[in-house]
Amino acid sequence: MKKKRFLIPLIICGLMIIVNITARCSEKFSDFYVLKIFPYISAPLTRFSALFPFSLGEILICTGILLVLVGIPLFIILITVMKGRRKKVLSVYFCTVLWIFTYILSTETLNCFVMYQCTPFSERYFSESGEHNDEQLEKLYAMLIDKANKLSKEVPRDSENRFYLQCDYKAEAVKSMKNISEDYEQLSGYFPKAKPIKFSYFMSQSNLLGIYFPFSMEANYNADAVDSNYPSTICHELAHLKGVIQEDEANFISFIANINSDNAEFRYSGYLNALEYVHNEIYRQKITSAYSITDSISDEVLNDWFRFVPDNYWEDNKEKEIISTEVVETVSDTAIDANIKMNGREDGIKTYSRVVDLLLDYYYK
Repeated sequence: MKKKRFLIPLIICGLMIIVNITARCSEKFSDFYVLKIFPYISAPLTRFSALFPFSLGEILICTGILLVLVGIPLFIILITVMKGRRKKVLSVYFCTVLWIFTYILSTETLNCFVMYQCTPFSERYFSESGEHNDEQLEKLYAMLIDKANKLSKEVPRDSENRFYLQCDYKAEAVKSMKNISEDYEQLSGYFPKAKPIKFSYFMSQSNLLGIYFPFSMEANYNADAVDSNYPSTICHELAHLKGVIQEDEANFISFIANINSDNAEFRYSGYLNALEYVHNEIYRQKITSAYSITDSISDEVLNDWFRFVPDNYWEDNKEKEIISTEVVETVSDTAIDANIKMNGREDGIKTYSRVVDLLLDYYYK
């Protein structure tokens, strides 16, 4: 019986390693898993997590941190004091650690790692990536500005002439994702409402708007961010729940969901978010012929774009800073970059901005 406590998790870990290796070696295996098996794994887990009004993943992370901070000193004390029962203490401790590791490896493998190896969502549904020219990028830039300018007049604005959300954005995000699931079958099925993170200040320090927890199958968002980010962010995280794990593709799906929404606030957020990426690409490539187009951006859009958190946010929340924001941001960016590269995307954290390529493929097939 004692041996089984170690044997079972070791067997599971072995199976997960085999699944990871097979996924990396066979795109067909990954496609079959994502389309035929993953929905039956994700659906019950997603519905179970949705029963909790708080982020179950955040609770698990906090519990894990507590176990490390308390568990290691407690282990040292017990191993020192209980000299006659050291074998028992060692057995219980390492068995617990092994089961925790097994759970993390299994959920990361089945709900995340395999998805990186499948056929890209964009290739499956509309086209392979093609070559595009500066003229097309300029046209895309002008179109997004025009759409954002028009919609900026239709959405609610506060006393500082800044956009804010009036709609139930969590429910609207679910509705928007279901709307496009008719065209993209992979997105069909149940969507839960996204959950705010309690420790959102730490997310802000990490420069994160949203986060997908594979070990709890939840879509979470930074509750401290400004309203204009929520429609795009929540739809992005909901896309991850359907096995679309690549960041650029989740950004693209979010854009499609937003601009096809019946709600003007969501459409505006979608165009605004895409406009930021395209603007950055225009200036990164130094396409000077497009610089004059920037002058056509309305005052309302200029008031809303490139806003992450409210004004004076860092000053007002300074007392929450346990670790310096610079350190947290650096560690977070490094970890995200390493995770993406480990799963086969050499451009790492830059994959987020690759949504521009997908937008060009979509509008200029």
